[in-house]
Amino acid sequence: MSNTMHPLDNRSRVLLKTLVEHYITDGQPVGSRALSRSSGLELSPATIRNVMSDLEEMGYIASPHISAGRVPTALGYRFFVDTLLTVQPMESGRVRKLRTRLQPGQPQKLLNSASRLLSELTRFAGIVVAPRRETALIRQIEFVGLAENRILLIIVTTGGDVQNRILLTRRPYSTAELAAAASYLNEHYAGQALDDIRLHLQAELHKLRNDMSELMTAAAEAGSAAAEETSVDYVISGETNLLDIEDLSSNMSRLRELFRLFEQRTSLMQLLDLSRRAEGVQIFIGGESGLTQLDGCSVVTAPYELDGRVLGSVGVIGPTRMAYDRVIPIVDITARLLSNALSSNA
Repeated sequence: MSNTMHPLDNRSRVLLKTLVEHYITDGQPVGSRALSRSSGLELSPATIRNVMSDLEEMGYIASPHISAGRVPTALGYRFFVDTLLTVQPMESGRVRKLRTRLQPGQPQKLLNSASRLLSELTRFAGIVVAPRRETALIRQIEFVGLAENRILLIIVTTGGDVQNRILLTRRPYSTAELAAAASYLNEHYAGQALDDIRLHLQAELHKLRNDMSELMTAAAEAGSAAAEETSVDYVISGETNLLDIEDLSSNMSRLRELFRLFEQRTSLMQLLDLSRRAEGVQIFIGGESGLTQLDGCSVVTAPYELDGRVLGSVGVIGPTRMAYDRVIPIVDITARLLSNALSSNA
């Protein structure tokens, strides 16, 4: 079987397009009779069988052993997506509804929302690659007393992220003491990284009142831990949707490999990172990804940006038998809405 894209005459293109559309809709091998009814071409069954034989020889379709019909191969899907697919832009009313789901807010929450939105709309796994991590710089720190020995630490970074952490202390602190501690940290450390603050505090603890050193140390350590927890490479939602897709769930060993890929992150990031350097929607079908775990899957991605600078990408992971004409505009508009929401934050 060839992996080279061969040019096709109009008759072959129409029949291949009809076959792929039928298979995406029904999930069943497509026979010559169905092609004869749906293609709009006045061809004899023998002619259709001959064309199907040629398409199979070129690697665009294959014959499952259990059926006389044919199914698209990864190469067939690629030809379909590149040359035969017509994608309609999403209706403006629907775009307005989606925009309400991605309102300006904390960047990390926006990434989470975009991932969930992609998953809900496609019923596949939605994924959002986070911007390359830059060291978080502190803009403001506040303490709020909750109970006797519990204090809420609020950290606002220069990038607009807000982190909340509960501190457990050995003794209660008064409102005045909490205000004094926050004032000291903001005065001396605003604009610095959390890790730097922690190192400086360790060197300066002897200058602080002993009764305040515990609070300062706890705040710096909790802040550094919060920064580490939010420095994820990507956010993924709806992985369990893939369990409901027969094309994938019928091969549980492959599905387990796919879930392990989600956990490993590094290999998948290498693939997703490609879309950061590309314009518009990118589609990786089956083995094109270079990852054996994604055989039988397609990855549809699009970059999102801020002020003309690409920050990351959004996308979905699903079976190769997906409705590309529906998924592509969902991924594209989600990337655009995420860019708009992030720009409104700036």
